[in-house]
Amino acid sequence: MRLTRAAALAGVVLAVALSAAGCGGRPTTHHKPGTSHQEATGASGTLLAAKDEAGHRLREVPAEGAPAVRVEARPDTEGGWNIHLAVERFRFTPESVGGAAIPGRGYARLLVDGKETARAYGPWHHVPPGARTVTVRLHADDHTAWAVAGRPVEATAALTPTTPAAPGTPTTASTPAAPSPEPGRTVEITVTGTSVQPPPSRVEVKKGERLTLRVTSDRADTLHVHGYDRELPLLPGRPASLTLTADRTGLFEVETHESGLVLTQLVVR
Repeated sequence: MRLTRAAALAGVVLAVALSAAGCGGRPTTHHKPGTSHQEATGASGTLLAAKDEAGHRLREVPAEGAPAVRVEARPDTEGGWNIHLAVERFRFTPESVGGAAIPGRGYARLLVDGKETARAYGPWHHVPPGARTVTVRLHADDHTAWAVAGRPVEATAALTPTTPAAPGTPTTASTPAAPSPEPGRTVEITVTGTSVQPPPSRVEVKKGERLTLRVTSDRADTLHVHGYDRELPLLPGRPASLTLTADRTGLFEVETHESGLVLTQLVVR
């Protein structure tokens, strides 16, 4: 009789333990048949139809309590930059990447000069020499991008070569090491559907002159300056700027990759 009661008690304890493991604790990637993983984790914010330039869905959360990131760039003595990601209301969770989207958790993607180059699973990362800008974007574990007001949670810092600073002196997106020179000219371009305003024409600049292209597109796309091999991601309705020094002479087209529109032509003399 005592043996029977002990076995029954052990069975009850085991059932309770299994039930607790299935309902609470660490999130898993399991979801109902016929639904995507992103849909299964849709309760964590609102999954938007909008995507970033790499095709990741945006996951909208209220501004109050939303994660935030600030970028600090420190010149490395062996070249390049040591990038520090100062996050708020966010925790890096490399052990659960690929799992469910949980508010305030995930990882970061690094875009160097507008191109995605790496993931960051912690607060520090190294960027090789030659980079001009670095953008850090926060993602949920299910690879959606955290967003507020329809825009990804991200921060960008300019990597401006300067004279060596004292060891340990950081440069940040809001406090660059030295003021950058003012662009010589700024060209404003708006893309709506297949319409480009002002209509595509030629912009003449002198060799060595600095030029800023400020483009606003109604759809996600990529700006490309031929001959200079410069690219810039475009997000819907969000102005984006690309500044370059016209150090090559010739005729260069500026176009969009996805829609294949010619925005303007640069004539450098």
